[in-house]
Amino acid sequence: MSHDTMLPLANHLWQSTLFAIAVWLIILTLRKNRAAVRHRLWLAASVKFLVPFSLLAGLGSHFQWETSVTTPPAVSMIVETISQPFSASGVSVIPPGTASAPQASRIFAVLVGVWICGIAANLFWWLIRWRQVRRAVRLAAPSDLDGPVRVLYGPARFEPGVFGIFRPVLLLPEDIAHRLSPAQLQAVLAHELCHAQRRDNLAMAIHMSVEALFWFHPLV
Repeated sequence: MSHDTMLPLANHLWQSTLFAIAVWLIILTLRKNRAAVRHRLWLAASVKFLVPFSLLAGLGSHFQWETSVTTPPAVSMIVETISQPFSASGVSVIPPGTASAPQASRIFAVLVGVWICGIAANLFWWLIRWRQVRRAVRLAAPSDLDGPVRVLYGPARFEPGVFGIFRPVLLLPEDIAHRLSPAQLQAVLAHELCHAQRRDNLAMAIHMSVEALFWFHPLV
């Protein structure tokens, strides 16, 4: 990975970090509001990590765009400095004089290798968990409970949960009816159905994708 490639990535991480901090500050002022509002804001912060504005801007800089809108030079310089502090003429990812070109290439290669290993470890762990739940769903028995989501009885060691994004099913422990009263069971069903109706598994998949790609980031 070259120095020119690292600069847009560094700017993207910087912009996403600023966005996440801004969301956190906004959430502090909305502590008395509905939790759904805070949830959507955090989801937006995660999505920002998947939208590389700086990388797209770097790609667009190779083309000539004609526009009639002009921005004052001072304002444009301030905005560019804040949003893209890392540039070829400004701050360098590796200070000059500390490493030669071959050494810098080796450092980049090591960093990329560590990053890929972290992604692979996250995906491997999620694959193991997914296979466990998938097997439980495949071996689960159908229930006589009616509702907008298919309800199955699985192994007792599993907690109640919704599995799947586009065709979700609700997996309940096979002995849950013996451990809970009818009112408690209805509360569990209502809770899990809310997850299914709000597509929380889709939101969780977005968060997990961000965690896999940016596992090294403290805010993530």
